[in-house]
Amino acid sequence: MLGRSEGVGEVMTQALHGVWAAALTPMTADGAIDFERLHRHYRWLLTNGCEGIAALGTTGEANSFTVAERRRLIESLVDAGLPMQRIMLGTGCCALGDTVELTQAALAANAAATLMLPPFYYKGVSDDGLFACYARVIEQVGDSRLRIVVYDFPRMTGLELSVDLLVRLNQAFPEVVVGVKDSSGNWPDMAETCRRLPGFATFAGTEQYLLATLQAGGAGCISATANVTAPLCAKVHAAWRRPEAVALQEALTRQRLAIQKYPLIAAGKEIMARHTGHAGWRQARPPQTPLPPDKAESLWRELAQVSFQLPAAA
Repeated sequence: MLGRSEGVGEVMTQALHGVWAAALTPMTADGAIDFERLHRHYRWLLTNGCEGIAALGTTGEANSFTVAERRRLIESLVDAGLPMQRIMLGTGCCALGDTVELTQAALAANAAATLMLPPFYYKGVSDDGLFACYARVIEQVGDSRLRIVVYDFPRMTGLELSVDLLVRLNQAFPEVVVGVKDSSGNWPDMAETCRRLPGFATFAGTEQYLLATLQAGGAGCISATANVTAPLCAKVHAAWRRPEAVALQEALTRQRLAIQKYPLIAAGKEIMARHTGHAGWRQARPPQTPLPPDKAESLWRELAQVSFQLPAAA
């Protein structure tokens, strides 16, 4: 088991806060990663409201990529000179060996943290089994620089990661398991995590709960729709201790709810396609598909009703 290094965990956890976009992955017409557009999008996010970027997550279509493709994406970020201490990398796979390999690649890239799904194929597994998965990865990686943000997304994984499990992981590996992205939509569980794990980087998986999470002592949000709502998210984050935060959060929630009526990857890519004028943004890897034209028009009508706008595209 990795031991405690005095002060290191506190410093690293403090860096994990604010608004993080679960970044989209632009693709070419043949379904390959469009690295040039990816790097441009990441830089735009970092200068338009995002404290950081969560790459290779659900919104980034990571589970449609091979391990080799994911490694190439990580390497491309380093080669492009992107600030890796502001980038969290998704590394959780069904096979523990793949998770270890990607986690080692994330460490080699000096990423801020890893965003780690549990192995998600087998359902109905126990907390003991899930704990063993994370423990095995931590012990096989064996690197004191490792920081894990647990990724809890039961709608996709079919697994419920209990607050008790998070507490157990943090107690066993206090300098390693430092946060959670809670995409369950279960606000009582998020609030309980904040209460039981003060100082733990609890991120809501939707900006709908950004203000509430900050007020409960959490870190902020890691959100798919932050690809396109980041500027307003940043205003909420900046004002969260002030009375005007309530009205800002209400406006932000209206935007989130308008977008989430549609498949989030397709909706985000549709918005980016129109915003940048580059139709290629609509490309996705099957089983993801672009929004049909009628749904795209409906999305834009709804966005107009909630005063949606974005700064100039990169």
